[in-house]
Amino acid sequence: MDLKSGYPYWAIKNGLLTAFPQLTHDHACDVVVIGGGITGALIADELSRHGHHVVVIEQRDVGWGSSAASTALLQYEIDTHMTDLAKRYGEADAVLAYRACAEAIGEIETLAVALGDVDFERQESLYYASHEEDVAALKEELALRQKHGFDAIWLDSDAVFAEYGFDAPGAILTQLAASIDPYRMAYRLFNAVVERGGEVYDRTQMESIAPDEQGVTLTLTNGATLRCEYLVMAAGYESQAWLPDKVAINRSSYAFITDPLSPEALGKLRHTMVWESARPYLYMRCTGDGRLLVGGDDDDEDIPKRRDARVEEKAAGLARKIEALWPRLDMNPTFSWGGTFAETEDGLPFFGPHEAFGPRVHFAMAYGGNGISYSMIGATLLRALIEGREHPLKALFSFQRLAKLAAREDGC
Repeated sequence: MDLKSGYPYWAIKNGLLTAFPQLTHDHACDVVVIGGGITGALIADELSRHGHHVVVIEQRDVGWGSSAASTALLQYEIDTHMTDLAKRYGEADAVLAYRACAEAIGEIETLAVALGDVDFERQESLYYASHEEDVAALKEELALRQKHGFDAIWLDSDAVFAEYGFDAPGAILTQLAASIDPYRMAYRLFNAVVERGGEVYDRTQMESIAPDEQGVTLTLTNGATLRCEYLVMAAGYESQAWLPDKVAINRSSYAFITDPLSPEALGKLRHTMVWESARPYLYMRCTGDGRLLVGGDDDDEDIPKRRDARVEEKAAGLARKIEALWPRLDMNPTFSWGGTFAETEDGLPFFGPHEAFGPRVHFAMAYGGNGISYSMIGATLLRALIEGREHPLKALFSFQRLAKLAAREDGC
């Protein structure tokens, strides 16, 4: 699957940071991770740091799938409101999911500081009401967050304009958000895995999976076999092809990045991630060198050629939206691109085994707007499952929640 189009900024900025070899011989290890993006990198790092011999395989160059097209917003705020999750799964599970995402930002920061030079930066998050009729829902959301100790406040329309220079009926402001270069982070994590004795192979594609009671045998397209005790499928949106039923909907999102803007022009936007209540939502944040990265205008297009043809038009449309909110900002999309992403019905990820493959094959589907935060959670969750330990999010982030949700809806 062609997961991106146009000129993703991270790949252009960084280039090919490391050339990994291709796996051409029969091999064995403790855990195989399929997928050379940021999700696979976080999982491989977590496992290798705790003594597991990990082999990573990627069919492209490392980082060249969806990670190269990611806008890398690190949030504890899930695309689905906490209030809506509480209605589906109960307040305790809704808070558990949000709190795990909040803790994940700190965990990513710890990794980023240790690795160095991955453009990690703490930011604020401004979640504004797109329309007056959205205000009540956002205030209800804020009240539930505050009830459970999340650091967030309400800004009325006057405060939004005074502090951020645009018109909105109101907004939730939180101090907990961050940004990162996901492409560079993935490479640095994989290099750390190799330094610990793990192995990373690119241009290496899996042909088939054969699980048994003791482990899993993978056959590669070049004929080599790879034996492991556990397999983690972290191939992003392509992982769905291995499941009997769809668990998410693939969509396309679009983004562009500007040349560096002056601190005077950006004001508080320099350190604030901004997104809106409309769906699909417009969002933006700054890079470490002062470039404005803008994304959104998602659509249901899942055919790469059609998505590719829309990139320039979508970037121009996003630029017009930003200029309508901030007339002082002269938008000039220096690089623009589109990418495939997936959405689950409830906005939550899937981590763990699926009945189609048994307990030795785990899936890592960090789908949604805060996929990197989910990936950090998934890394510790999957390690717990592989090591036979319990994890508080084991049930909520499993495939089993689909059956429970269907049963609850049938009961209604």
